[in-house]
Amino acid sequence: MSADVNTGTREFILPDLGEGLTEAELISWKVEIGDEVHVDQMVVEVESAKSVVELPCPYAGQVVSLHANAGDTVSAGQALLTVAEAGVEMGAGDEGDGGTPASVSQSGSSTENSSGANLIGYGTSEPKTRSAKKRSFGGKHAAAPAVPTVIPDAPSQPPAETPASPSNSSTTANDRVSPVSSPLVRKLAKDHGISAKSLPGTGPGGVVTRADVMAAIESGAGAAAHVPAGTSPAKASSPAASSDQSDRDTRTPITGLRKVVSERLTKSRQEIPEATIWLDVDATELLATKKALEARTGEKYSLLSLVARFVVAGLKKYPIINSSIDTAAGEIVTHGDINLGLAAQTPRGLMVPVVHGAGELSLRQLRDSVSGTVGKAASGKFDPSELTGGTFTLNNYGVFGVDGSAPIINLPEVAMLGLGRIKDRPWVVDGELTVRKVMYLSFVFDHRACDGQEPSEFLTFVADCIENPISLLPEL
Repeated sequence: MSADVNTGTREFILPDLGEGLTEAELISWKVEIGDEVHVDQMVVEVESAKSVVELPCPYAGQVVSLHANAGDTVSAGQALLTVAEAGVEMGAGDEGDGGTPASVSQSGSSTENSSGANLIGYGTSEPKTRSAKKRSFGGKHAAAPAVPTVIPDAPSQPPAETPASPSNSSTTANDRVSPVSSPLVRKLAKDHGISAKSLPGTGPGGVVTRADVMAAIESGAGAAAHVPAGTSPAKASSPAASSDQSDRDTRTPITGLRKVVSERLTKSRQEIPEATIWLDVDATELLATKKALEARTGEKYSLLSLVARFVVAGLKKYPIINSSIDTAAGEIVTHGDINLGLAAQTPRGLMVPVVHGAGELSLRQLRDSVSGTVGKAASGKFDPSELTGGTFTLNNYGVFGVDGSAPIINLPEVAMLGLGRIKDRPWVVDGELTVRKVMYLSFVFDHRACDGQEPSEFLTFVADCIENPISLLPEL
């Protein structure tokens, strides 16, 4: 939290997101500059690697500046907006300086509004007095003047104590260095051969935004316009060829959930000595049981919920499969609770929401929990608590029309079961060739936790339950 007790302004910073998360992408603002806000009013929507959340402002007053744009990546501790408390009149120039509070005497006072829903990092105690240094949007501790200073292109010359007057400055726009708020903006500019800091910024306080970079790209300012000194134009890429290439290529920054998924899957492949086994299973009786159960109860049961019930029974029978590896301690942790993760494709990407306490649920309760989880996958908006604590993952990729896969284990778990599509195939029953409903089960396990016996027995148990559901009755 940052505050200027003299001007009565408050900076609402991005709070600690928990779960080791340090950044989020700003999705949309719920307020605009000049709006009046009250304590705990939702002002911004951000997307972390775990979930999409709306954040409440802990202060009441008038919004005088917004420090980031939709699509920008913001870090925990970075200012999101500045609020002038009720009864404080802002000067005419306060909005134009990017929302950074001006420095005045230390005699002013303000009353912090008490919030009933404090964010992490915000309390109800009076803030400590801080020096009146300005902060740029490019860094958490960087100092910046209220108006961007024109910096000459001569690093050996010390900066002037006061900004040069526009009428006396001979510095051109190309020599200016503008603040850039987002690494994504800098990368976008760099990919097109543009120095983002050399562009005129239209954001608060002269910040260079994505729109500024896109305008420069569309105007033809690319790699050809920024040939390094000493490089002949003949050695530079052809502007036409570069333009054609950039028109055909699409670059998508790896951020948010995609970044976390990439890191976790990469670590899983690097760290785990995994092995995969599979079985083809006759699911004809499973489909018949589902139909009979629905006819008898008048309720709907998904195949996924039925298989989930078999999996829970198998995990109770072979608890080593319901384990995780504590690499730091060098220990195998066998869990007492069964928290069943369900790999789900969402608009945000691959997520694994968790049905907690699945081992204690009845078939009907498990069905309802699985159904609710699958329903939320359509939006991808899960509470952070729903995405943590899993002990085993079930992956139904058959819905995508594929038969099998070698799934990647969801760290720190030690195993995952994959379900393929159900399809009519030739099958031998009682010595006779017939057509049956057949599916493939793919099971991947961590060889550090167990050898081949327990995984094979677990997979065979689940397969037997699918082929003959009544065989599960003794396990209930």
